[in-house]
Amino acid sequence: MKRILLAFSLLSSFLDAQQYNWTAFSNPPPASGVGRYDDVFFLDENVGWAARGGSAAVFKTINAGSTWTQQVVSSTPNEYYRNIEFLNENIGFLGTLNNNFYKTTDGGSSWQRVNNISPYPQGICGLDCVGTSTVYGCGAWFYPAYIIKSTDSGNTWQYIDMSAYATALVEITFIDENIGFAAGSDDDGAVVLKTTNGGVSWTKIYNSNIPFEYVWKMQLLDNNKIFCSIEAESPNIGRLLKSLDGGLTWETKDFPDTYVQAVGFTSATHGWMGGHNTGFYETFDGGTTWNNTGVGGSLNRIFFVNNSLAYAAGKSIYKMTTGNLGIHESTDDHSEGKLQIDVAPNPVKDKLNLNIHFEHSDHVIIGLYDGSGKFITNILKDNISEKGMKKYSLDFNYPKGNYLLNVHSNLGRQAIKIIKE
Repeated sequence: MKRILLAFSLLSSFLDAQQYNWTAFSNPPPASGVGRYDDVFFLDENVGWAARGGSAAVFKTINAGSTWTQQVVSSTPNEYYRNIEFLNENIGFLGTLNNNFYKTTDGGSSWQRVNNISPYPQGICGLDCVGTSTVYGCGAWFYPAYIIKSTDSGNTWQYIDMSAYATALVEITFIDENIGFAAGSDDDGAVVLKTTNGGVSWTKIYNSNIPFEYVWKMQLLDNNKIFCSIEAESPNIGRLLKSLDGGLTWETKDFPDTYVQAVGFTSATHGWMGGHNTGFYETFDGGTTWNNTGVGGSLNRIFFVNNSLAYAAGKSIYKMTTGNLGIHESTDDHSEGKLQIDVAPNPVKDKLNLNIHFEHSDHVIIGLYDGSGKFITNILKDNISEKGMKKYSLDFNYPKGNYLLNVHSNLGRQAIKIIKE
């Protein structure tokens, strides 16, 4: 349901001629520190939910965001809520990055851990509810790749091993119960997969061939136009990936920042993107040029209710409408939330000593690159269960010279320069 199932024609052209406005809600409160809202989902113009990540919380609105009520999900500490999706006003699902997956049957008033999935998913990065009773989920950005599926409103589940197609999955979206797409990364970079038989088999329809890139978010516009964000790894730049023929052919457009994640378009030419470093960047020419709107921060999801109303998740929850709403709220911190990482000593000798300060439960993968930006190997992969500092001492048997550490966590990516002497 993370798509626009609308026939855009003259109406779309008319709306694109209007003024679009993004404004930030003051309630639910902006995510503090390095946290953000990772997902937002609406059933209709009025009823919706928002999931906050590192400082885990769920909020519900029944009046188009005028007021929000916090819902209690779990007493488990240090959880990270990644995504939220509903089949109807009662049955919904909440994915975390902490080996917990939740379901509600009363609109979110109470939540229960889903226990009948084997093997149990380490994390759910993408969710999509299709039709009246079908639910798909996928994960995880930190490996391995798998899909979970239910055809009976989440009462029973099937686990689908996707290691033959990808190393990590972040996003999943379906046109109907059988035809859909999954996206993430494989050994050759960002990847998009397609199924026409409900996930029994998959075909790779796009690959970036640039290692360690991800297709992070995906939007279907009238089932034929596909817009994706490609999160790159420094020194490469992030990109818009788009297909206007259902995935038969693809085109990429450079984005002003590396860590782009959120994507949402109202037509083939007009849309927005943003990521860990940015608020809303707007394009009117299909991604050839981008304009910084000055609104928003640390964007992860843009969700369209219809062609003139959308919500987005980032440092705050945002609402898009058409027409003149007056002054934009732009009080968010646009900077990327980063882990505090101490390398001591630097220059490095035979050991690479890292002190990483985690703000909440997290996952971390550290890649090592030489001075020219060529990938050498991943030197660390770890799952973090709680807030605090963790120390690592890694063998560093490499020649003298300059190196780059690329650190990927739930907060995004960051690069650290080190010297071997």
